[in-house]
Order: sequence, then C-alpha cells, then structure tokens
Amino acid sequence: MENRSILLVSRPEGMPKPENFKLTTAAVPEIGTGEVLIRTIYLSVDPYMRGRMRGVKTYVDPFELGEVLTGGVIGKVIESNHEDFQPGDIVEGRLNWADHSVSDGANIRKIDPDLAPISTGIGVVGMPGLTAYFGLLDIGKPKKGETVVVSGAAGAVGSTVGQIAKIKGCHVVGIAGTEEKCAYLKDELAFDHVINYKTDDIRKKLKEYCPDGVDVYFDNVGGHISDEVLWRINYQARIVVCGQISAYNLQSADKGPRIQGQLIQKSALMKGFIVGDYMDQHNEGYEQLGKWVSEGSIKYRENIIEGLENAPDAFIGLFRGDNLGKQLVRVSEE
Repeated sequence: MENRSILLVSRPEGMPKPENFKLTTAAVPEIGTGEVLIRTIYLSVDPYMRGRMRGVKTYVDPFELGEVLTGGVIGKVIESNHEDFQPGDIVEGRLNWADHSVSDGANIRKIDPDLAPISTGIGVVGMPGLTAYFGLLDIGKPKKGETVVVSGAAGAVGSTVGQIAKIKGCHVVGIAGTEEKCAYLKDELAFDHVINYKTDDIRKKLKEYCPDGVDVYFDNVGGHISDEVLWRINYQARIVVCGQISAYNLQSADKGPRIQGQLIQKSALMKGFIVGDYMDQHNEGYEQLGKWVSEGSIKYRENIIEGLENAPDAFIGLFRGDNLGKQLVRVSEE
C-alpha cells in the first residue's frame, strides 16, 4: 500500500497557486504502542490555513516547508494499538493531508455515524459549526427582534450563524457573492434579506434591509463590506470578528476607516475570537448543533471535491468563491 501526502513546498505570495504544493508518495506508516492508523475519508479545507502558510507564528504554529499539511480530517481506524479505539471506528481530528495518518489518540474523537452523515463532523457539527455557535451566542448574544448581519453568509460558518440567529428570533441579513448563493440563503435557509456584494449597492441595501440599524454583525470577510456594515451599527451593538478572508492574500497591509470613534459613540463591543477559546465547551456545541441538524432546524450544503490530488485546488477555490457551503475533499469511500 502507498501513502500519498500533500506537502507545502513554497510560501504563497498573494493568491495560493498549484506550484506551492506537491503530491508525494511513501510507504504507509507503521503504528507503535498506543497508536492508531487512520484511513482518510474526508478532509477539510479552511481559510485559516492560508495564515499558517505565511511562516509566521500567530495563534497556531505555521506550516513548515517540505512538511505534510494538516487539517480537519474524518477517517476510519484500520489498525489500533490504543485501548480507546478499535478498527472500524470513525474519528475526526487534526491529521495529515494524506491517505493515512498515525495518531496517539490525543488529537482525535469518535464520530457516531448514526447521528448524522460523517462529513458533518468537519462541517456543521464540527469546527465551522462550533465557530458559528460560540461566536454568535457568546459574543453576539442575539436577542429576539434584533437585526443580525452576516458576511460570507453562504460559507460553512456564515450559513450556520444566520440559521442560529433565526432560531433566536432575529431579523437576518446575509451578504454573499453570487446569485446562486443569495437564492440559497433566501429560499432554503430563510434569511430575511440577502445582499450580493458584487452587484448590489451595499450601502443602499443595508439602509433598506436594516432600517433600524444593525445590532449584531458577524464578520467573516473584513474589507470594504465590513466598512459599510460598521457605519450602521446601533447603540451597544456587538461585532463578532471571526475571519478576514478579503485580506488573507494581500501582499501589503490592509487599510480602511478608523472605527474607534464609532465604537465609542455607540458603546459597541468588537471582539475577535478563535474556536479554540471554547475548548472546554465543545461537547455542549456538538450536542446542540447535532440536535438542530437532526430536527431540521439547521440545514447545510457541502461542496465535495474528489481525490486527494485535488486538495490544493479545493483550497485555492475558497478564495475564488467556488464553494456554496462547506468545502470538502473526499479521499476515499466511506
């Protein structure tokens, strides 16, 4: 058996390119005492990985050149020397972009395939879902009747944020970049209004759709979109800073309005976070998200790319706006 892996071989300058990555082949690794061998079924591609490619330490260590990339993976245990895992177990964890990975059990958790499709373990009932859940509910604290605006609303995080806000009785406005995405948010996910940032006058639409201002803004993109939303925040608004995908491929520092005065005038809260801040509460999030999905209160889409060799293009596709919902790569059959 061969084990294919995806390496980062050069640091992207601007938009990532296929030549930044390399597919290599080696023998399937052998496991030692207390370890398990996992066959990859799905792997997740996520925008935050772009920051790790810069070679600068932030809240997580950077990817090293010539090393195998890592990310969210759903896989099946095929060999085990660990008492807590048996062959056949479905697991989720931070593992290699490879056909097979070895784990000592510390970075994986079991997935119950009877509760929901296993792919949701790296989607709506995984890291993106937890990001939406804790960011909106703990920082955004939405109240019934309030107006919630979500940028990047058709992505894995944004689409979940909007649906949780609807569950809480809010007026929800989503911002996305294609008519297909806008139709999905409005017709299938029941967002109250949707703005196409590529074709609509954002300022005019925000005034129309948020006549009483914005109480909660869940920011996934930054840039000029967020500049427009922030000028409409209400007194004691909450701004949840989750991602800044508009700036991830910039080669010079991003520039924009200085908003401190606006925050003072409106007594507004602006807070950034990462899902790891809520590590000790993850089980609560998994349970509630799983319940909402099983009830049909939260719906989801997955954009599945076939083949490990296509993982780099799936990652680059995030920045082209290819995905509607969660971007996944299927490496092997379930």
